[in-house]
Amino acid sequence: MAGAVAIVNIGQLVTLAGAARPRVGGELRELGLIRDGALLIEEGRITAAGTSAEMGTKIPADAVVVDAEGRCVTPGFVDAHTHLVFAGNRAAEFEQRLGGATYQQIAEAGGGILSTVQATRAASEEELLNAARRHRDWMLRAGTTTIEAKSGYGLERETELRMLRVLARLHAEGPARIVPTLLAAHSIAPEFAGRRAEYVRWIAEELIPEVAALKLARYCDAFCDDHAFSVDEARCVLTAARRYGLGLRVHAEQFRAGTGAALAAELGAATADHLESVDDAGLRELKDAGVQPVLLPGSVFALGREQYPPARKMIELGLGIVLATDFNPGSSPVASMPFILSLACLQMRLTPAEALTAATVNAAWSLGLGNETGSLEAGKAADFLIHEFTDYRELVYFIAAPMRPRVFVAGREVTV
Repeated sequence: MAGAVAIVNIGQLVTLAGAARPRVGGELRELGLIRDGALLIEEGRITAAGTSAEMGTKIPADAVVVDAEGRCVTPGFVDAHTHLVFAGNRAAEFEQRLGGATYQQIAEAGGGILSTVQATRAASEEELLNAARRHRDWMLRAGTTTIEAKSGYGLERETELRMLRVLARLHAEGPARIVPTLLAAHSIAPEFAGRRAEYVRWIAEELIPEVAALKLARYCDAFCDDHAFSVDEARCVLTAARRYGLGLRVHAEQFRAGTGAALAAELGAATADHLESVDDAGLRELKDAGVQPVLLPGSVFALGREQYPPARKMIELGLGIVLATDFNPGSSPVASMPFILSLACLQMRLTPAEALTAATVNAAWSLGLGNETGSLEAGKAADFLIHEFTDYRELVYFIAAPMRPRVFVAGREVTV
C-alpha cells in the first residue's frame, strides 16, 4: 500500500455512508457519524473509514499521516447550480435593487442577464478563464470540491462555446471537479428580439447537436419563467437535448407556479431548480417522476424576496432535496456554501444535518456522481474537509464566519 495517506485523530467524522440514492425524509438526518475516527486513502480514493481502534491495524507503516487534531471532517461540498463563467459584475444593479427596482424592471430596461451577455461576449477566452478561476478559488476556500457550472451569457454560438471550453479547461487543470451545463435558453438573444421561435429553433437544431458532438456539456438547462422561456419553448429545447444524450435540468417556478415543475417531471429531468413558487401539485409531480429539487436560498436572499422554497413540505413528501449557491453576477453573488447552509436552516427550517446532506451526497446524486463523491466511504474519491471546529453544527451556527477548512480533493490538500 505504498503511497497511502491516513487522516487520524478525527474528533467527529461525518461519513454520510449509506443508501446508494438520494436521501429522503428522515434519512436526511442520518450522517453516519463516527467519533474518534480515521480515514485511509490510496491513489486518491478512500479505502477504509472507521474508528481509530478499528483503523489502527489497517494503516500501513509507510503511510503519510495527517493529524486532524480532534476536529470535524466532512465530505467536500457539491455545488449543483452555479453560473461560474462571466465577465464584469452587476454591482450597479445591486444598488438599483436596494433603491426599490425589481429584478424584472431592471431586465426590461436592458439590464439583468443581457448586461452580462454584453460583457461576456466582449471578453476573450483567457479573460473568462481567469475570471472563472477566481470564482472557483472563492468556492474552494470555503470547501466546495465539485461545481456544476452553466453557460448562458453568450446566447450566440461563439460565446456559448467559449464559455463551455473555459469550463473544460478549468476541469482539466483541477483541483475542483467541474460539471458543465449548456444554458443557451437563459434569455432571448438581443439579435432575436421579436423572433423567439427562431432563437429556440437555433438552440434545438444547431447549437445542441454541435455541443453534444464536441462533448462540451453533460447537461442542458432552460430558464422556464414569464420573463424567460415558456413551457412549450423550454420543452422544445430540452427534448432536443435529451435526443442528443444530454441530461436535463430546469430553472422552474422561481417567480410563478406553473412555470416548469410539470415539464421537469414530464421529461424526467434530473433536477428542477429554484421552486420558490411551486404548488403542492407540482411537488407531487416531481416526487412521482423522481426529480430532485435544487433549492437556491441565496437568490431569494440577494433579491430581497421573502418567498423561500417550501423545503419542509418537500421533505415530508419524500423529495431528495439539494442545496446550491446559484452563484451568478445578478441575482445571487454568493459563492459560499456554508452561508447557504446557514440560510437554509434559518429561512427554510432545515436542521444542520439536513442541510449538510443536501449540500453533499444529495447534490452529488443530482449530478450523476453519487457513486463518485459526496460521502466518505470505501471506493469514493477522497474529497473532504478538515474543519476548524469539532462539531458539524458549528458550520451553520457561526453564520458567515471567515473559516478556512483544510480542503482535500482526491486525497491531496488544496492550497488557494
